[in-house]
Amino acid sequence: MRRRRPPRGPTARHRRRWPPALRGRRSPRGTGRRSGARETRPHPRRCPGLQNGAMAGPATPPKTPFTPLSVEHASTVSRVAAEIRRAVFEGELESGTPLREVALAESFGVSRPTVREALTVLVAEGLATREPHRGVMVATPRADSVRDVCRARWVLEGAGVLAWPEADDVRRARVRTTLDAYTAAVRSGEASYEELNERHLAFHVSLVELTGIQRLVQMAEALMDELRLALAQVERIDRNAHDEAGSHEGLVELLEAGRIDGPDGAHAFLRHHIEHAEVKIVEALGLE
Repeated sequence: MRRRRPPRGPTARHRRRWPPALRGRRSPRGTGRRSGARETRPHPRRCPGLQNGAMAGPATPPKTPFTPLSVEHASTVSRVAAEIRRAVFEGELESGTPLREVALAESFGVSRPTVREALTVLVAEGLATREPHRGVMVATPRADSVRDVCRARWVLEGAGVLAWPEADDVRRARVRTTLDAYTAAVRSGEASYEELNERHLAFHVSLVELTGIQRLVQMAEALMDELRLALAQVERIDRNAHDEAGSHEGLVELLEAGRIDGPDGAHAFLRHHIEHAEVKIVEALGLE
C-alpha cells in the first residue's frame, strides 16, 4: 500500500492566523493569493465612477460652513461698507436716507447680495437701521436714546475714573495713548470725521478699561456704537473737535495728578463733561 506524503509547510496547527483587520489582503509571503475572504468587485451600477471602465477620481472634499467664503468677496463687502460708512460720516448720506440695494449695487458695480452683506455690517455698527417693509436706511438719533446712552456712559466711565488709583500701569498708559492719538488727529487738520470719531470713542472706552472688567468694556463698546453717528454729526456741524480734545486733556491731567474726588476732581469733571455732551447732541441735532 502506497504511503501518503505529509503536507509541505506549516500544519494547520502551526499555520499563522492573521488578525481580522488584515484578512482579505494579499499574503505576506507574496504568493498573490488572498489569505481571507474572497475578493469582491464593485458593481458598476452601484459605483457610477466605474461605468465604461472609468476609474473613480478623487473624492470631493466635504462642504463646511466656510466653503463659500473667499478673500475677494469678503474684501468687496468691506470696501462697499467702508464707502457707505464714509459717506455717512461726511454728511453725504443724511439720517433717514434709504439705502436701496438695487441703486447701490448699480453704483458700485457689485451684486445685490454683496450690498446686502455690507448693509448688515452697517446695521450692526448702529449706522443704519432695518425696518420691516421699509428696508435699510441711515440711522436717525433719538433724544431718549441719546440721554440713555450718556447716562449709562457716566456709570461705566465714572467707575473707571474711580478705579484709577488701583489700575496698573498698562491701563493707565492706555488712557494716555488713546488721548494722544485723538489730539494728534484733531490738530493735524487732515483726519476724516470717521477717524476723529473712532479715536474719540476709543479714549472713552479706555476709561472703562481702568476697571479691569471685560464685561463692562464690552458694554461700553456697545454704547459707543449707539452714540457713534450722533457724535459724528455734532462734530461735523459744530466743528468742535479742538474743544473736545482740550476737555479730554484736562480730565487726564486730573487723573495723573491723583485728583479723583471732590468738586474739582476728575470724577466730577467727567460727570459735567458727559452731561454737557448730552445737551449739546440733543440741541445740535434738533432732536427735541
